[in-house]
Amino acid sequence: MGFLTWFVNFPHTLVSGHPADAARNQTQEAALSLERARKGVVCEGFQMPLHYPRYKKEDYEKMEEWKVDMLLREYGIGFKGSLEEKRNFAIGAFLWPDQLS
Repeated sequence: MGFLTWFVNFPHTLVSGHPADAARNQTQEAALSLERARKGVVCEGFQMPLHYPRYKKEDYEKMEEWKVDMLLREYGIGFKGSLEEKRNFAIGAFLWPDQLS
């Protein structure tokens, strides 16, 4: 195997252990993507929402847990903790410093 081939396959080798395994994994992933497309599943995983949340600090402080969870999940954030911790995280993540007062 030439250096260039090794260099290109090296990241896959780290993950799978062997370049042939990496190629097999890529083929399987492509087949799964094609199957999802046939079933109408367009996108999985993180998808950037079109709008930044427009809540005030007071809104986060009284927001129900399911709504905080939904908001964090929408932005690809899987935060685990108490409701108060989730609210504080959302406030820190989505509000600018001048909106905190």
